[in-house]
Amino acid sequence: MQARWVYALVSVFLVSLISLAGLTTLSIGLKRLKRLLLVLVSFSVGALFGSSFFHLLPEAFERQGFGPEVPAYTMAGLLAFFVLEKFIHWRHCHVPASDEHLHPVVFMNFIGDGLHNFIDGILIGAAYLVSVPIGITTTLAVALHEIPQEIGDFGTLVFGGLSVPRALMLNFISALGSILGVLLVMALGTRVTGLADQILPLTAGGFIYIAGADLIPELRKDAGLGSSLLQFGAILLGLAIMYSMVNLLGEPSHELIHSH
Repeated sequence: MQARWVYALVSVFLVSLISLAGLTTLSIGLKRLKRLLLVLVSFSVGALFGSSFFHLLPEAFERQGFGPEVPAYTMAGLLAFFVLEKFIHWRHCHVPASDEHLHPVVFMNFIGDGLHNFIDGILIGAAYLVSVPIGITTTLAVALHEIPQEIGDFGTLVFGGLSVPRALMLNFISALGSILGVLLVMALGTRVTGLADQILPLTAGGFIYIAGADLIPELRKDAGLGSSLLQFGAILLGLAIMYSMVNLLGEPSHELIHSH
């Protein structure tokens, strides 16, 4: 169990470092950056769907059986992320700030992104409670989703009037919320029976919502044939990587899964 704490904390710290990805906006032109972000978003779509359908849901069904519990928790995850996005003004900004793409004020962005990162930490921590392979694939899916978002968040902060150093610092502080999420769920996991069983399908539902309701609409803004083919290829690549990791990482044994 101690090793899983180390894996989880190292994972969220590495994911937090992605908050510094906004530095890329200083060396890449806006037009080229938008094109790159669309490829990253497409890759993220494949990774999130792949993590949900190749790892999280099969694991949840193995732990809880094929009754209605797993679909119910998955739908609860979908609805929970809808509520977060709708009522807490949690925005995923995947393109850099510009005159054509306005963003919330800096304070709202900081609060919303901090909450988002806190939830990411909970998802990663819960995955490591199940097994190290599930934790690694969940971390990868979160990280791939974070790259375009953190670039957008950095642009939001600069657009809101912050200097580049202050924007990077604030974005990194917000990203550290994921560490609090990991600490919370790992501590509770040793005391609350079946916590990972419930969070697995909740995580899958959240990933499906992010990919389907948040990221794919971004891709539809560029309907050119070349761009569409590139996006489709990136989605397939994300799916293929997640599928290949099923055999690469291996599945935890039945005894290990139920040892908590």
